[in-house]
Amino acid sequence: MPVRAIRGAIQIDADDREEILRGASELVTAVLERNSVETDDLISVLFTATPDLTAEFPAYAARLLGLTDVPLMCACEIAVPNAMPRVLRLLAHVDTELSRSEIRHVYLGGATALRTDLPQ
Repeated sequence: MPVRAIRGAIQIDADDREEILRGASELVTAVLERNSVETDDLISVLFTATPDLTAEFPAYAARLLGLTDVPLMCACEIAVPNAMPRVLRLLAHVDTELSRSEIRHVYLGGATALRTDLPQ
């Protein structure tokens, strides 16, 4: 089965623990649902957060969703001047029969402005 990567991002309202957990949960759920990915199909997920988000690890939200045996990692995005603030991103590696062109990358909330070329 081919390995594919799925990208996603969400802009949240504040550097608040509950807001980070809510946003990360919404993003993970949308990525899995839109691509018909089961948890057993997940290889790993890398989460990043802009430097202004420090109240919680976004990967913790995935653990709360039941992804307890999937390797997860968090990192900080580079601090690019004038970049969109308060953004959580993910890169999920999955086993899937979907072709690269069939993968549905997910950009939610204000993060839709990051990829205006993608259908929502």
